[in-house]
Amino acid sequence: MAFIRKAAVWLRRRAENVLAALLGVMFAAFIVQIVFRYFLNLPTGWTSELIVITWLWLVLWGAAFVISDEEEIRIDLVTSMVDARVRRAMFILVAIAIVALYVVSFPAAYSYVTFMKVERSSYLKIPMNWVFSIFLFFVVAVVVRYVWLLWDLLRGKEPEAADPTKMASGI
Repeated sequence: MAFIRKAAVWLRRRAENVLAALLGVMFAAFIVQIVFRYFLNLPTGWTSELIVITWLWLVLWGAAFVISDEEEIRIDLVTSMVDARVRRAMFILVAIAIVALYVVSFPAAYSYVTFMKVERSSYLKIPMNWVFSIFLFFVVAVVVRYVWLLWDLLRGKEPEAADPTKMASGI
């Protein structure tokens, strides 16, 4: 069990490294865009395209592999006002709904992503199925995360009540 825990920590660190690299690429493209447009008077389209693609990957990669359950943004106004048993039932219903919706939508998402291999991005000529493939990883990660959460809830683990005095920005 210790080996699995160490491997998970190592994989999470590598996922954070990928996230940092994506942010670095996006920032560099943004700086290049500013320099070319405002200092050299040579507008570039590829920088905008690269920024949009890295932003898409940054958000979905981070949500799939880096953000922990406690760091997710949740509106828990209602769940914080009910007792633990009702809160657990609400979490179970939400977990079932999320898993069901993503599982049902996965074939259509996969079909769309694979169909997009016929399209390429305007400037960088990147196949669009590569661009949108991150969504499939995101869906699988969300399903796995919520199945795990559902399993814990069904075994009796109580979800924590939101405590506004302990909330932080994740730092």
